[in-house]
Amino acid sequence: VQLVESGGGSVQHGDSLRLSCAASGLPWATYAMGWFRQAPWKEREFVAAISWNSDRSYVSESVKGRFTISRGNAKNTVFLQMNSVEPDDTAVYYCAADSTIGQARTLEAAYWGHGTRVTVSS
Repeated sequence: VQLVESGGGSVQHGDSLRLSCAASGLPWATYAMGWFRQAPWKEREFVAAISWNSDRSYVSESVKGRFTISRGNAKNTVFLQMNSVEPDDTAVYYCAADSTIGQARTLEAAYWGHGTRVTVSS
């Protein structure tokens, strides 16, 4: 299984950014996907998750109304659309996968990518 994140970079407060995670080696059509982030000197935290058929999705309170998770099933890719970014969004963002959305929302998710860095300056 391989999860490869992309789309990170340096942006300004209020900008938008879209992260992508390309998955291979897993039964994409049946796996839930999640996004997490880890800021400097902080624990890794949940950001968003989406079920295998996109009928359920969750986002953390800290990004609700600004971030949206979606999946492009034709390309085995999950996206994190980040709008109105803030300096507190600065972190390494990780993609995760698991067979249930319950697990994909936790640090116990089965599979992880290596992360993509997002830096938001004020």
